[in-house]
Amino acid sequence: MNWASLHKGFKTYLRLERSLSANSISAYLQDLSKLEEFFKEQGLEKSVKDIQIDDLKSFLKWVNLQGMSPHTQARTLSGIKAFFKYLLLEDLIQTDPSALLQSPKLSRKLPDTLSLPEINSLIDAIDLSKPEGMRNKAMLEMLYGCGLRVSELITLKISNLFLDIDLIKIIGKGNKERLVPIGGVAVKYLKIWLHELRVHIDIKTGKEDFVFLNRRGSPLSRVMVFLIIKDLAAKIGLKKKISPHTFRHSFATHLIEGGADLRAVQEMLGHESITTTEIYTHLDRDYLRSTILQYHPRS
Repeated sequence: MNWASLHKGFKTYLRLERSLSANSISAYLQDLSKLEEFFKEQGLEKSVKDIQIDDLKSFLKWVNLQGMSPHTQARTLSGIKAFFKYLLLEDLIQTDPSALLQSPKLSRKLPDTLSLPEINSLIDAIDLSKPEGMRNKAMLEMLYGCGLRVSELITLKISNLFLDIDLIKIIGKGNKERLVPIGGVAVKYLKIWLHELRVHIDIKTGKEDFVFLNRRGSPLSRVMVFLIIKDLAAKIGLKKKISPHTFRHSFATHLIEGGADLRAVQEMLGHESITTTEIYTHLDRDYLRSTILQYHPRS
């Protein structure tokens, strides 16, 4: 089996036909690498046409023995199913042996969230005397105020800001576009960053349209945003394990708790399926339950 050729073809399919992001493509290719590792370790020299469902069941058992979590196993299976779908489309196989494979049952883990006082404390901890202070303040206001993914934040373009009508255009997963409302507080600090501070940065050629830049004039990395938030959490003594995504979870949770329509929240988050958004209704039920336990006289 020519694994190098399969990797190359699968990568092209994911990029051109599925329009996946670089991170998603990397994850799918890692799943294919696991399958390659399994076949080589087992000494199985089969062409893709000869792979049977029993081979894939043995692969899943092998994955389980590696100590991977059920979520990681399910993610790997998703990648393998995508690979065989690609083989089918390219007429490299006649039947899909992965079609009847079932993912491990997953519990729906409720994401960590921050309370409004915790969010305020994090944002208030930003040192505005430093050049990057206002940039960081604008970033956190947008993570919480717009429910952005970190990838959407760092790739946000000035040409996609429509601040006169309080909207921004986001390019989300799979290059899908959506319009997201932006609140007055986020607009205020974003304008200060853009018009008073960003203008003094020597911006690298080709990066002029990116909203958030580092001191060298290049777009921020995902890691940099993670580190900024981690440092702020340590500064205020926050014990929760948080990330940029925690602000997105908090955005959705607070909207649901405030009575927002689930479909509206789905649109703002850019979820393809409303079942993904429904996890926040579980958070809301937990919130209601804790409120009853705390305040009801018979509790």
